[in-house]
Amino acid sequence: MEGAAAVRGSWVPKIASALLLLALSVPVPAAARPPDRTTAPVEDTGAPPADWTPPLSTRGRWIVDANGDRFRLRSGNWHGASGTWNGSGSADEDANHHAGENAHRIPLGLDRAPMAEIVASFREIGINSVRLPFSNEMIRDTRPVTADAVTANPELEGRTPLQVYDAVVRALTDAHLAVILNNHTNTTRWCCGVDGNERWNASQSAGSWENDWLFMARRYRDNPRVVGADLYNEVRRSVWDDPNWGLGDRHDWFAASQRAGDRILTEANPDLLIIVEGINWTGLPVDGLPHGRPTLEPVRDLSHTLVDSGKLVHSAHFYGYTGPRHSGATGIGETSDPRYQDLTPAELTDVLDRQAFYVAGDADRHYTAPVWISEFGVGGREETGAAPRAWFENVVDHLIRTDADFAYWPLVGWHENRRGNGWALLHWDAAGRRMAVHDGDDWRSDAWRRLVEAPGRTGHVPPVTEWAMLSPDHGDFVASRRMRALPDWDPGARKAACPDGLRLAGLSHTGNRGLCTDVRAAALDDPGGGHEVVKDERHVPPGRDWASGYTKLQCADGHFLAGYSVRGAAVSAALCRKAAPGTLTGTGGRTVWFDRGDNRGTSPKGGDFARGHHKGQCADDEYAAGIAWTGRIGSSRTPDALYCRPLS
Repeated sequence: MEGAAAVRGSWVPKIASALLLLALSVPVPAAARPPDRTTAPVEDTGAPPADWTPPLSTRGRWIVDANGDRFRLRSGNWHGASGTWNGSGSADEDANHHAGENAHRIPLGLDRAPMAEIVASFREIGINSVRLPFSNEMIRDTRPVTADAVTANPELEGRTPLQVYDAVVRALTDAHLAVILNNHTNTTRWCCGVDGNERWNASQSAGSWENDWLFMARRYRDNPRVVGADLYNEVRRSVWDDPNWGLGDRHDWFAASQRAGDRILTEANPDLLIIVEGINWTGLPVDGLPHGRPTLEPVRDLSHTLVDSGKLVHSAHFYGYTGPRHSGATGIGETSDPRYQDLTPAELTDVLDRQAFYVAGDADRHYTAPVWISEFGVGGREETGAAPRAWFENVVDHLIRTDADFAYWPLVGWHENRRGNGWALLHWDAAGRRMAVHDGDDWRSDAWRRLVEAPGRTGHVPPVTEWAMLSPDHGDFVASRRMRALPDWDPGARKAACPDGLRLAGLSHTGNRGLCTDVRAAALDDPGGGHEVVKDERHVPPGRDWASGYTKLQCADGHFLAGYSVRGAAVSAALCRKAAPGTLTGTGGRTVWFDRGDNRGTSPKGGDFARGHHKGQCADDEYAAGIAWTGRIGSSRTPDALYCRPLS
């Protein structure tokens, strides 16, 4: 994340810089990849996939349906609406589209097979959900779809790309498949390089991007099987600037995705899963210069807390020809770093866990969430290389071993005489003849069948303890719907508040971070609401000075600490919420000091919510009722102690 700053200076000659940055036209998350071949009739049983009840939410590392039953995303990507044009030459010529496959600005294959046949084929190969990419340009593209774009679906002729997208969404959800909307690109062209699609705000303003998401979330709000908003694909470096995770500037993907997710939930559709991918690339791919693929590693130290608990899913992409520090390029931009397919099975497992799978694998952390490997794939029949074949088998093994959610890239491709771009699991030729992964001549068939049929957790998933981070590093971080609906409770200060139903459990001495939880208690909030902003010692009873010589912001009896505000590094106010009767004790408590070191008890849950800073945390059977600080010379008026009291 830090490496790109060094290349912004004028020491890099313009021509050399441009050549080096061409390497970032990889990772090509789709299929800049080898060819393919096959044909069998669709054998649709007519029965939908195992039924499930929307909407979806999360419990710890698991995605669950409305009944609390585990719903494993066994997904594929149906690309095309985000663009297949390579960016040069006429977009009307197939040769100017990725792998020669012209999607005509709509999901690929509608010129070759009826939509019903394509959807039935998805069900046949065992998927229950589809990641459906779109571009921001597609949303407002009013050019009608021509007859040659929908030869096999003539009823779609004359519709706009968005109207065709609507029809595809309806066909998928009518078949009981879940649909995840994926904002893949800004412009309707092939991703991914220095192409104007590097960031959510590369070719448009952040405000326009957010408004497009509100539009899309509202558009499908009445279709409950549209279950997710995958906010942006493969955030990466542009010519001069890296994306970052938490710096607070216009390149801050953490802040942008946090804001967009909260807006979708509060202004458009509270039922959607909010899917946040990690950062795909930073730095120049040159040996000796900082570069690499951060993926989800930054989440360990800075995690999202959405306004609604149980709605966050993280995602990551892995392809054999890229690597943790390899862009995937050959020639210009290729470094000496290993690709994923160069790693031994043990090395690959370690890297995958470090870069992504730990988020789901670590329980009771502020960052614990489901991880969806929303892109992975490999060449099909013509892929003879031992390394990519072994990589695919190893990745499938790890997906099975970790019981992970996944989405193969891509589902649909073209073939002619069983030759073409072989990455897809399903191909159609110009005459509508299908070639599928299970036709008997595709080496991926056994691995794919093992994956979609693998045993894993099923049935009811009990509710789990929530742990959540507050990070008012650069502005307000109010994760409470109740408080967001009320007037500003400390104007001019940066405010942080736990989601409704959670209480504050920990604070850092410096860094402004907080930890929220509902451990050992149901929601404490009084159903009738009520809160108090405390800026003085009015609620400290005489003779009960729990931090002598320090200023104490204490909640009144019957209230618990649910947030705080800061000015600079200094404490400004404590946010105390009224508790339901009988949930809190009236007297007693202990002081937890953390001005000189960590004080979080033995085996504290929640994870390190302020790495590199001293922290204090109440015990699982306690609630925080006060903050102490000092204004002595040399102090920055940062939190020094918590007042922890027993739960009833």
